[in-house]
Amino acid sequence: MSPIEPEGSRDTSKNRRRRTVRLRTLLICLAVVPTVAMSAQAVVTAERLRGQSEHLRADVAAGERIGVPVYRLMVALQAERSTTAARRAGSAVSAGDVRDVRAATDRAAAEFRTAGGDRAESGQRDHHLVRVRESLDDLDAQRERADARSAGADRTIGYFNGVIDEAIHVYQQEFSHTQDAELTQESRLVATMFSASELLAREETILASAGPSRELTASRFAEYVNAVGAHRYLYDTSIVPYLAAEDRASFRRITGSGAWQAKTRIENVVMSGHEDIATGVRLPLEAAGWRTAHDKLAGELATFNADRSRGVLERADAKADELETEVARLVAGSGGTLLLVAGVVVFTTRTVLRRLRALHERTVAVAEETLPDVVARLQRGQPVDADTLPAPTGAQDEVGRISDAFARVVAVSVDGHRQLADERQGFGMFAAGIASRTGNLVSRQLSLTEDLQDTFGHNEALLAQLMRSDQLTVGMRRQIENLLILSGGEIPDPHTEPMRVADLLREAAAEVEDFRRIERQALDEISVEPRVISQISHLLAELLDNATRFSPPRSKVVIRAELVADGLSVEIEDRGPRVTAASYEEMNRRLHSAPPYAVLARNAHRLGLFVVGHLADQLPATVTLRRSVYGGTSAVVVVPGELLVPTEPEPAPEAPPAPVRAVPPQDAAAPRRLEVRKPGPAQAKTGLPSRRTHERPRETALERSPERTPPAPRAGGSRPALPERVPHTHIAEQLREPRAPEATAGQEAATPEEVADAWTDYEQGTRKVEAELRQDQP
Repeated sequence: MSPIEPEGSRDTSKNRRRRTVRLRTLLICLAVVPTVAMSAQAVVTAERLRGQSEHLRADVAAGERIGVPVYRLMVALQAERSTTAARRAGSAVSAGDVRDVRAATDRAAAEFRTAGGDRAESGQRDHHLVRVRESLDDLDAQRERADARSAGADRTIGYFNGVIDEAIHVYQQEFSHTQDAELTQESRLVATMFSASELLAREETILASAGPSRELTASRFAEYVNAVGAHRYLYDTSIVPYLAAEDRASFRRITGSGAWQAKTRIENVVMSGHEDIATGVRLPLEAAGWRTAHDKLAGELATFNADRSRGVLERADAKADELETEVARLVAGSGGTLLLVAGVVVFTTRTVLRRLRALHERTVAVAEETLPDVVARLQRGQPVDADTLPAPTGAQDEVGRISDAFARVVAVSVDGHRQLADERQGFGMFAAGIASRTGNLVSRQLSLTEDLQDTFGHNEALLAQLMRSDQLTVGMRRQIENLLILSGGEIPDPHTEPMRVADLLREAAAEVEDFRRIERQALDEISVEPRVISQISHLLAELLDNATRFSPPRSKVVIRAELVADGLSVEIEDRGPRVTAASYEEMNRRLHSAPPYAVLARNAHRLGLFVVGHLADQLPATVTLRRSVYGGTSAVVVVPGELLVPTEPEPAPEAPPAPVRAVPPQDAAAPRRLEVRKPGPAQAKTGLPSRRTHERPRETALERSPERTPPAPRAGGSRPALPERVPHTHIAEQLREPRAPEATAGQEAATPEEVADAWTDYEQGTRKVEAELRQDQP
């Protein structure tokens, strides 16, 4: 069952992942949000302006459709009202004039009904329009009552006054709801001008109602006075100050005309020169000239009012055009701005992301290629070029600061690895120094053993013990060389001549304690260059030692060498226990990588694989461990062809073989002792004893005793001859003379019990030395 994670930590990690947003998304959102807001604002503004434009267009259309008929209707009603009042007062008004006036009113009313009907069908009716239409429906009845004099004059005049007032309100209503303040002010000004003209027309009506008698009732005279005061007030305070310069000049031309001067003079005379009577007021004689002055003035004022009304419509239409142009400009500007913002967003996003992508690629390249290479070079003790590492640039932008921060991290990491490499190199030099001093002791030990062999060579039992001591000392030397290799040093190689592969295999086998189990097979005749003899011999010795240790004691370990396409192939095959594929993979990995000291410390009992890997890397050679067809392990070493040289033929020995003395069986089984060279110039670097140079086994001057011939090899050749040590070749010349056989000397043969005891002593000594070596390791 998998371990249960704390619920809180899981929720926290999920929330953290949920809150993580890509930088591209953040940049896009940062640009899209204000862009959308600006677009929405532009759309709202454009929609508002477009609504105003459409509203103005509708007002202009309504003004052209309703305003003009309303104004014409108002002027016609004013004329008919004045004519009706004059006829009712007894003035000389012909029937033709009455018909003409009424016909004009009927045409204006019909035009108004047509325009008002279209507006009513569109659902845009208002109460003023309705009242005008309803009042016009009663026009014929009012005319009939006026002709029959069945209604009073005030009622008839009041009817016309009410219709005209509603008509003025209809015109004013058309532009009262517009959203343009300037246009609303102008429409109100025109409505005020219409009101002032209506007041002037009412003066005409009141004076016409006086008739030939020139008498007015007090109430009607009061209306006249109010009309005069009101229309003068409107012109002076509500019209003239708000006229445009051009319109003001036109109005001044009207007020400066003779008709306007006559009007003003008559108004003043009527108000100041009237005569009060019992029925009301009698007007002065000058009032008779009012109609002439009014007729001239009414046309000019009607033209002025009409021009002003058309000016309002033209200004409204121009304003609508301006709004539409502004909408188009706003849409175009907003579109261009959006494109510009989109371009800036794309450019900025691509620039930032490109810089971040470049930073990521540089970071990955440094982390995966440059930094591992630098660390590897530092571990190998090689110098590192400062240009290969990223350096801070002192950039002020955010991406540059991140790059500088990463460069500082890399610099700190490299400094740490450089310090570790220096410590590793220092420790390697320290270990090499220890190995050098220990090697000197081993060299002295080998020299002492050689001297003892020369001195006590006649003592067979002691000679056998010296041979065993020599073998253990050789093993100690190999362990010291292992320490030297792992600390970064090199094995001193005193060889100056190439060595045959067969001799190389023999020398490697002689380095192994359990050499008797090793079977050598040199299938091709080839030699190895002198400079790599010691390294190859040590590499093979480590593999052979590993094979003998991890295989049954009575099994064979076969080493065979043959030429292949890539050079020389040396295969070591044992009958050890079965190893899994994962273990082979791990061991091959150790063979191809230099581990740190921490790994070496954890695998102190398996230093042989690391030593083999170091040697293979120095040669260079390839070493591969795999499963053998017999179930054990097969180690394949491929030495490149450039390290091989052809074997030169050796001259045949001239000295005849000499008889030798009988030696004990254990001496015959001991490995042949090779000559130990004294330290020379090649050893000055480490102080270690030089490895033995190989020499062909010399035949001694002593003749072999017939009864002491060595035992013949086993049938079938399954066990080739082991490396032999020739007895008595190390003693003085005086002792090499053959001795007469003693009478009591019989044929010596080792019993099975003696062989078992010797084998037990050998195993106990091996275990003891291994235990001492493990204790000596730090």
